[in-house]
Amino acid sequence: MTALKLLALGELEPRNDLFRELVERDGYRTIAVESDCLMGLVTDDYVTSGIGTLDEVMTRGFSHPDLGTSDANRELVRWMHAYNEGRPAADRVRFAGFDGPLEITAGASPRQALTTLHGYLTARVDAGLLPATAETLDGLLGADERWTEPGAMWDPSASVGRTAEARELRLLADDLAALLDAQTPHLIATSTPEEWDRARLYARTATGLLRYHFWVADTSPSRFNWLLFVRASMMAANLLAIAERGPALVHAHLAHLQLNVSSMRMGGPPLRWWSAGAIAAAHLGEGYAVLDVPG
Repeated sequence: MTALKLLALGELEPRNDLFRELVERDGYRTIAVESDCLMGLVTDDYVTSGIGTLDEVMTRGFSHPDLGTSDANRELVRWMHAYNEGRPAADRVRFAGFDGPLEITAGASPRQALTTLHGYLTARVDAGLLPATAETLDGLLGADERWTEPGAMWDPSASVGRTAEARELRLLADDLAALLDAQTPHLIATSTPEEWDRARLYARTATGLLRYHFWVADTSPSRFNWLLFVRASMMAANLLAIAERGPALVHAHLAHLQLNVSSMRMGGPPLRWWSAGAIAAAHLGEGYAVLDVPG
């Protein structure tokens, strides 16, 4: 069991008990769930550092309404917070969302990821290296409601993903991510491990979200395939980053974890894609395993 980097579980009921056992017996320190990776930082801050309250975390630390109202999730967060009290940082259990900021009907605005990444770099590298100012990014982003328009899921013309501003933002996000990579030695030396990990999360989320919105605005027959591809790739990148911390338990719908090709219908021919688990497994080999526990 300890040789695994990611143990994926496709069923809810035994999850909490299994995670406790893995923590106490096998040294697991992270649980990753199918929830917004940025909102998950709120939950992680609470369980590791006591920031906020349990009620606030259940409201702001999970995406999709049913996750925040789940008794099982509430009990999980409560137990993690209690477990961490008095423990050194290296021994605390961690929480992670591994989904992108993608609700069922719309993707989030890239503002949080993009501006936080920009702020991180601004504080640590020469201003002349930055591809744009904060003001330029703000002007290109515009109102967040433009990005979260739910009608865009079924009407590509309602999406801002292929406007001139969105195309420019996509290039700038790519350059900011490239700058982060190019300055790795300096940034690691001038950041805490947590700051560095989060900067990488913001970089891949900003580029992933802008790619997702680009394909929301697409009108080709491949549109929905690409949306599934981008989401799975974002999820897989988050899983691989989580695996760097050490072994983690992953909980999500089996379609996001299975090793064979996933499929679904959205009113037309079947859509098929490699799940986040399949992509992660291609990188981790025997370091990835998935359990499908019958209900």
